[in-house]
Amino acid sequence: MTQRQILLEGGTVLVDNDRFATLSLLISDGRIKALIPAGEGPEAAERVDASNRLIMPGLVNGHTHSHGALGRGGVPDDLPLEAFLSGAAWLNGARHQDDLHLSAQLSAVELIRKGCTACFDMFVELPGPTVGGIHSVAQAYHDVGMRAVVAPMIADQTIYQALPGLIDTFDPPLRDAVAALTLPAWQTIMASCADAFGSWPVPNDRVRPGIGPTIPLHCSVPFLQACAALSQQGGIPLQTHLAETRLQQVMAAQKFGTSLTEHLGRLGVLNSHFSGAHGVWLSKPEADLLAQHDACICHNPLSNLRLGSGIAPVRMLADAGVTMGVGTDASNTSDGQNMFEAMRLAATLSRAQTSDPAQWISTRAALKMATEGSARILGLDRVGKISAGWVADLVFLDAGYCHYTPLRAPLDQIVLAENGAALREVMIAGRYVLANDRILTLDENALVARARTIAERLDHANAETRLMNEAAALVVQSFCRGNCDGYATRLA
Repeated sequence: MTQRQILLEGGTVLVDNDRFATLSLLISDGRIKALIPAGEGPEAAERVDASNRLIMPGLVNGHTHSHGALGRGGVPDDLPLEAFLSGAAWLNGARHQDDLHLSAQLSAVELIRKGCTACFDMFVELPGPTVGGIHSVAQAYHDVGMRAVVAPMIADQTIYQALPGLIDTFDPPLRDAVAALTLPAWQTIMASCADAFGSWPVPNDRVRPGIGPTIPLHCSVPFLQACAALSQQGGIPLQTHLAETRLQQVMAAQKFGTSLTEHLGRLGVLNSHFSGAHGVWLSKPEADLLAQHDACICHNPLSNLRLGSGIAPVRMLADAGVTMGVGTDASNTSDGQNMFEAMRLAATLSRAQTSDPAQWISTRAALKMATEGSARILGLDRVGKISAGWVADLVFLDAGYCHYTPLRAPLDQIVLAENGAALREVMIAGRYVLANDRILTLDENALVARARTIAERLDHANAETRLMNEAAALVVQSFCRGNCDGYATRLA
């Protein structure tokens, strides 16, 4: 049977993430079959006029949390990470499996509307992951038509158990309340993940499983080793929050007598399936160790700034040979899923770290991080570039929009100016999922109405927990400041 072919005619196309050229793209069976001079192409193909479009590969989000879509607006603007983990935990309480599904749909819709075609989703389900919960998130991405790695974010220790000395700083009765918080045994968690992965509910060509031990400090040694074993056996991506804050490295020195990365290396967790999110407080020896194991780091500049975590040493990591991606983090900690903004910050923040332009992250490097680099984190093959044989995940920008008038350096203008306002169409696997300012795979109005109803129910159900969390956050914030005083430089 003859395959349906689409010929995108005469667009200004970003070829190999390096240069723009006016040409046509032949799309068939979800892939780019050929790049053809404008005006040529098979007569039988369905022709689409793309002459007023800048065509680039879909952006790939290397680190997000879909549960944050229902938590938007619930995080005060003065909480660093550890205080957020304790103070905003209520946002994820009392959720049903349908809530997980809806939150993933919300996140996916926003990602697509901001030019993103794939993501690594570390979603949370409390108190621990279930087969139904994992499958509901996977089904959400499948229904929207987006590529995703669905990785349950898991731990077997609460923040109060994980940080040495933290529980002792609480006074009763709050101490009793936080001490009573527990998570399932790691064996139970791993059994749920294995069962969910073994009965995957959707085709894994676009939506596939991953595993997300949340923070190494919050995971026991046997738990981390079990996560690594499951990742290796199944060839699935593993991601953790690595050296996101200064306190994480301080606590690692106390708990393990070493850096976080060396701790993971000793346990056999580091390999080509591994990625660390954030990496703000990584040292040069840690960068070398990550590169030695062919591991990756995902840069999340928006949330790093929002939570006051710092600016990641992207140049140092890249120069050491670490594959770098870009992510948004959650909508409740970076206040959106805008990969254009994250990509722009990946380039421009490097200019705040040095006055030497040779050490800055170029626009080409930032775009490659936000496409091919993040795709590598997701374990995706031939995703993130416009080239023959690569998947047809494409973003179409209005070439007449103000960002591109006049059009002199389109790659620079996209990275340094675009915010999604010029986005007109999005194609994933050769299929349009956004056109005419409308998501084509679901009813957005119905989704919004459901989200408002669910958010109201969750706020009411979690009101008492919220008060306890907010009180705990004050103690945690004081603990963090006390332990980080004097620790003003990265680990040697």
